[in-house]
Amino acid sequence: MTIVRRIAAEALGTFWLVFGGCGAAVLAAGFPEVGIGLAGVSLAFGLTVLTMAYSIGHISGCHLNPAVTLGLWAGGRFPAKDIAPYVAAQLVGAVVAAAFLLLIAGGGPAFDLAANGLAQNGYGDASPGGYGLAPAFLIEAVLTAGFLIVILGATDSRAPAGFAPIAIGLALTLIHLISIPVTNTSVNPARSTGPALMVGGLALQQLWLFWAAPLIGGALGGAAYRLLFAETRARPDIVGEPGAAKSA
Repeated sequence: MTIVRRIAAEALGTFWLVFGGCGAAVLAAGFPEVGIGLAGVSLAFGLTVLTMAYSIGHISGCHLNPAVTLGLWAGGRFPAKDIAPYVAAQLVGAVVAAAFLLLIAGGGPAFDLAANGLAQNGYGDASPGGYGLAPAFLIEAVLTAGFLIVILGATDSRAPAGFAPIAIGLALTLIHLISIPVTNTSVNPARSTGPALMVGGLALQQLWLFWAAPLIGGALGGAAYRLLFAETRARPDIVGEPGAAKSA
């Protein structure tokens, strides 16, 4: 599979993740009487990854996340030369998704960007639960590390075939159930960047944390799995580089 097709798949998949997950939070979470709430938003994020893993996992590996791409490299599943184009494609998909979401949400009579936002991430005054910088950094790093361990384990050649996207999607759902009150849940620098660029202000000022913590956590999770559990190869059907090793 050519790099052009692979990064096109990454851009499309990341668009789906940001538009689906953040869209659920902005458009449906608090809808009067029938809003989906925190659990619904968590499930929406998990479903975006699950559906795209089955759809484009065989093309690009379905990373959809710079921290996943870096973690797969640290885990020995992805070549360093492809990190930059994958991350660039993920950012393009996330920014376009956030722009489309803003356009759609702005058509609602009660929507106000300053008041409602676009499901951007934050800490301190921008945290849904008022959590400070230290707990925000810690939970983002720890949960991203755990996410990478799930991804690498579910796609290991010794794992049951065909179920990896389900495990990975449910892991992302669990991550959101835990951490939405703390940071609105990132574990994905691209997911954080799209909304932050649209909202600006404090969201943009705090964006550094939602790059630093997930990247550190992803690299540590990937390295830990490689050191403790990995074989020399992964199943070739999902995760990383098509034909050798791929990921969601």
